[in-house]
Amino acid sequence: MRQTGDQHAVSQTDTRADLFPSEEAGRQLEFFAETSQHHVKTGKSKVHVVRARHASSLDLNVRQGARVKRLMLAGVLALIYLLVMGVFYLQGLISLRVLQANAVLIGTFFLLFRLCFALGLNLKVQEKNLRLPITISAIGIMLYTVYIAPVTQIAFIPFLFLVMAFVMHRLSPREVLFLAGATLVGYALVVAAHYAMGNDGSMLTLECAQLLVLAVTLPGFAVLANRVQRLHSALFKANRKIKDIEEDAQRDVLLGCFNRRYIVAALEQQKRLADETGAPLCLAVIDLDHFKRINDEAGHLGGDEVLRTFTRIAQSNVREGDIFGRYGGEEFLLVLPETSLLAALNVAERIREQVEHFDWDEKLRNRVTVSIGLTQHMPGESVLDLFSRTDTAMYMAKQGGRNQVVVEEPTLDLGLA
Repeated sequence: MRQTGDQHAVSQTDTRADLFPSEEAGRQLEFFAETSQHHVKTGKSKVHVVRARHASSLDLNVRQGARVKRLMLAGVLALIYLLVMGVFYLQGLISLRVLQANAVLIGTFFLLFRLCFALGLNLKVQEKNLRLPITISAIGIMLYTVYIAPVTQIAFIPFLFLVMAFVMHRLSPREVLFLAGATLVGYALVVAAHYAMGNDGSMLTLECAQLLVLAVTLPGFAVLANRVQRLHSALFKANRKIKDIEEDAQRDVLLGCFNRRYIVAALEQQKRLADETGAPLCLAVIDLDHFKRINDEAGHLGGDEVLRTFTRIAQSNVREGDIFGRYGGEEFLLVLPETSLLAALNVAERIREQVEHFDWDEKLRNRVTVSIGLTQHMPGESVLDLFSRTDTAMYMAKQGGRNQVVVEEPTLDLGLA
């Protein structure tokens, strides 16, 4: 054994291994390996709170990347439309000039929108995904194509509904109605222009029939899009609520840190990873000294505040990837993946020192201190054995006078060699 702090440990007591849940029970909770840091300002310091990753906390680069992916998918649809125009050209239905005009327009608009995302110009407007401008551009290109090559109207309606279906669940009902109305007006203007130019009568008849079809179907499509959008919104809210419930189930209600169920599952997961990769894994058991006396002096509300303050101190010293949680009462666990025993000892000692020197409430006649047991996982060792050794070290810190870190190191060095 190795001790640090005010006193030296003098004897070993029985562990409370029977209080530790079985390994199988720990597997029942999904472990989220990726974490992010959330900053909370306190009276004297800034505390980093490790939180499970949430879908809504995606950073700016990730969000922009998702927008670019959607633009690329829209580009694929535009390429399919261009290929159809190529078939029209090969069949002699349109001229090369029409095909080239399509290619230039599609390429120009695609590059413009891609440049907006690359420069972050989209972040300066309210609708950062630019769905409406992209959709209007696509419909505008197709209407222009029908204007210069009326024969392409047979491809207009299928691709129109394909474009609108692509964004129907992302646009508001008002935006969908606007698109439907603008499309009808635009197509009517194209028909009027063809009539004014004296185009073939049979083609004009076909265009009028198609305009009638659009006038009948587009309002129905707008209603359907509105329903799909509401269902999509309800599904998003339900998924968000489920994620919030899952995250709340991992948190201690009083302190906000991870609870016993989660910390045990996390330890199980990290133990398996350590066995598979050979990476070091350390565990610390932290117990507040004389907590009953603290409750007697400050009352239960004061005791709760002491626990909250200690939690903030501990969390300010954990790194991204470390897992800190309340095991029960005034006892806490700190899991340190990929951490040598020496590095873990430095973390534990830093927590002990900051707790000891913290400016606690004047109601507390005695200083608040912690006793910490620390050990490193041995290959093939069960989680129960790892916890038992760590808990034993913590009890030796108690026996040795409290306010110290005791390291249980069977055949392990501290990485000094």
